Amino acid sequence: MRILRPLVPLGLAAATVLAGCSTTDPGPAPAASSTQGTDQASADAILEQVGLAGVDGRTVVDELDASSQARPLPLTASVREDVLLLGDGQQEVAMPLPEDEFYVSVAPFREQTHQCFYHSLATCQGELAGEEVTVRIVADDGTVVVDETTTTYANGFVGFWVPRDLVGTLEVEHDGATGTVPFATTEGSPTCITTLQLEA
Repeated sequence: MRILRPLVPLGLAAATVLAGCSTTDPGPAPAASSTQGTDQASADAILEQVGLAGVDGRTVVDELDASSQARPLPLTASVREDVLLLGDGQQEVAMPLPEDEFYVSVAPFREQTHQCFYHSLATCQGELAGEEVTVRIVADDGTVVVDETTTTYANGFVGFWVPRDLVGTLEVEHDGATGTVPFATTEGSPTCITTLQLEA
């Protein structure tokens, strides 16, 4: 069962946008500043290109990750621990994400993958697109956080909002093959998991 919680009103803050899949941990997202891209109009100007003007950060993440549009999308969109960094080549904004949830997107693979740390909603592409997978996220204390059969998005990923400060394992099953990797939503954890290889 996917964990869902009510949306939280979000503001905007300036930040540096990561283009493409981030292969290493570049450190924490920049703190809010008063330089550029600090209002809804700035975000809407970027999001208008993909028909998402006027929505909050959580909705943007859900819609862009599940988008059937071919990658790359006409913007940059990087999911960090607590903000979504957006850019269009001329301006950059940061849309805060829910304080009590952590977004993680996983691209299970059989033969081909790529390195990733912070998930790029605009450019990341996994091997298995449009495939039925069963995903289980289990905390170290035995709590089952996610137990769901779903279909990977056009980008080969499937994403989940899960509680913060969680440590456990993530398991994916696809067509008789399974894979398991350690999983965490603690400070400094990745939002992009591309290391889960499926094996019979």
